Amino acid sequence: MTQMEKYSQEIVACYLYVITKYGYPPDAARSVEHLREYGELGFRSIELEGIRREHLEEMDALGRLLRQEADGLDLKIPVFCVVLPGLSSPDPDERERNLELFGRGCDLAVTLGAHAVLDNAPLPPWVFPGEIPVTRHYGEKELAGASLPERLKWEKYREGLVETYRDACDIAAGRRLTFHLHPCLGALVQTTDAYLNFAEAVKRDNLRFNLDTANQFYMRDHLSLSLLRLQGHVDYIHISDNRGDRVEHLVPGTGKIDWDRFFETLDRIGFRGMFGIDVGGAESDVPDLDRAYRSTAAWLTEKWFKHKS
Repeated sequence: MTQMEKYSQEIVACYLYVITKYGYPPDAARSVEHLREYGELGFRSIELEGIRREHLEEMDALGRLLRQEADGLDLKIPVFCVVLPGLSSPDPDERERNLELFGRGCDLAVTLGAHAVLDNAPLPPWVFPGEIPVTRHYGEKELAGASLPERLKWEKYREGLVETYRDACDIAAGRRLTFHLHPCLGALVQTTDAYLNFAEAVKRDNLRFNLDTANQFYMRDHLSLSLLRLQGHVDYIHISDNRGDRVEHLVPGTGKIDWDRFFETLDRIGFRGMFGIDVGGAESDVPDLDRAYRSTAAWLTEKWFKHKS
């Protein structure tokens, strides 16, 4: 790729790039700088996030400016992540408050020009020694210290959870958005089976599964079989590699995922969606983040987009 060329708009640079460089959550006030960094890497499509109430509200206040800056940089923002763990709270009032925030996040997604919103899959009603840790993913250490509410009635909780996610899907649909659930360790929807069961309960056409290759590989979800079973439910894939022994998000080719078989299966199911480069995080050994994102975009171009064209 020459210096003036850009990557396909179907290759999205995920917000993990910013998180890895600047922490979690990153400073929303620096979001314009983050847009420029993405543009300098050669990307034409990116993710942005609003992480819980405070960060989401700060991003919301910047919405029109961010859209203006993105347009000036020829950057599309097809996916906005609305990260609200409170959507799966055992407290109905807390879920309702988070639905209101979710609606604001969906409105911001429309302002940014997105056609999808994304959140981590619903969490069980874990009780931690303190407040819910502000973290991207729950690791083995956090989960080992978690318990469940003593008076939890599972059927009543699940009924309320399903209704909350129906409402969230309807809120998104009212803005013509799809709603993608991102699988992660410790979530209720962390495998193909779990998603398909949950989707059957929610019964909303705009619900999607954001297949994350590294997380699914670590959780022993066979990627090719998952793709076959999830056909029609996946149109945005987070791409990174994994060695199979812990949560990590590596440059493709540095882990153990069989990428040839993966792309063959994508071809078989007629996949026409987007790929989000989701490399990095404190859990991953990625010494040169800029190079990692550029090399992964170039690899995707060779492995998929040149083939499809």
